[in-house]
Amino acid sequence: MAKGGQTAPEPGSAEVRAAWARKEAGDVAGARRDAERILAGNPSPEDRAEAEELLRRTSTPRHLYAYALVAAAVFVALLLLTLSRYA
Repeated sequence: MAKGGQTAPEPGSAEVRAAWARKEAGDVAGARRDAERILAGNPSPEDRAEAEELLRRTSTPRHLYAYALVAAAVFVALLLLTLSRYA
């Protein structure tokens, strides 16, 4: 147990902690690369779980791709309407 003023050590190896630190610093792409590199090796079960959690938290939600597709379709429709009006 940690005494007053001390914090308990974070779980995982130094590599996993470094990947999480990169994510917290704003380097999401670098953190994902680090997590994928950790998973490519032979990590401990705890490191594997932490790396997979990091990848899960930094992935792009699928519904955002649907919104982007709808926005692109609306843009193309408006562009075609404009071209048909003035052509």
